[in-house]
Amino acid sequence: MVWFSLVVTSDRVYRGEREDKLTPLVREYLERKGHVLIHSTIVPNDPGMIRRAVLDAASRGDIVLVTGGTGPSKRDVTVDVLERIAERRLEGFGEAHRLKSMEKVGYKALLSRASAYQIGHSLIIVSPGAPGAVEVALEMAMDVAEHVKAIAQGASRWDKGCPGKDS
Repeated sequence: MVWFSLVVTSDRVYRGEREDKLTPLVREYLERKGHVLIHSTIVPNDPGMIRRAVLDAASRGDIVLVTGGTGPSKRDVTVDVLERIAERRLEGFGEAHRLKSMEKVGYKALLSRASAYQIGHSLIIVSPGAPGAVEVALEMAMDVAEHVKAIAQGASRWDKGCPGKDS
């Protein structure tokens, strides 16, 4: 079982002007896959609040899903915040997310700055806040979840029995 944290970044959801549809979606998806959502929070598109929420979530979960704030508008600051606080960016996740999303929404997916990072032993996945985009991120996370947990617990990808190890 992998522990997930969720940070929903949305001005409208934070102010109560829009219903939070992502937390129940993520919780139900993870439960079906045998994982658990141990922590969730909602923050506005405020760099300081995003930073605090992500660092707190990373201290709790093996994988942190951060939704929203990935577009090209001035209010979309999530990726900018992660670039400043993450230990490393994990190339490839964003490209794969955009490619998979193009199947559903066409070339609009290219405007997304979906990405992945590492903070401590946690994998941080940043996804657009649309439910379909979050489902794509969750699908991708399932493929690496056990491997991420093993690495976080000190395993090397070269160790026998490390999930995701090629033979």
